[in-house]
Amino acid sequence: QVQLVESGGGLVQPGGALRLTCAASGRISSIYAMGWYRQTPGKQRELVITSGGTTNTADSVKGRFTISRDNAKNTVYLQMNSLKPEDTAVYYCWADIRDSDYLRRNYWGQGTQVTVSS
Repeated sequence: QVQLVESGGGLVQPGGALRLTCAASGRISSIYAMGWYRQTPGKQRELVITSGGTTNTADSVKGRFTISRDNAKNTVYLQMNSLKPEDTAVYYCWADIRDSDYLRRNYWGQGTQVTVSS
């Protein structure tokens, strides 16, 4: 099995910063892409930023959020700067992984709450 485990969410004031971490573990053959989505109550999950062959970034976070990966550790990071109240959401780690049985599929983390409020 493959698991994604996130950490780093919490409460931060507007203008502040947070870093989220997501580590993939288990029977991994290849990781094609990793990234982050977010969801607020009553809304669909939306892309924040992903990194594979290219980086895809939501317009709402360009210039404020950056993604980085440590491929040796199967880990992806989301650095969030200049946070706004509208960034408040549950953030989900995502990965496109081929496991050791050579099955390729999307995996999701359990989600971590980010709250931006004074």
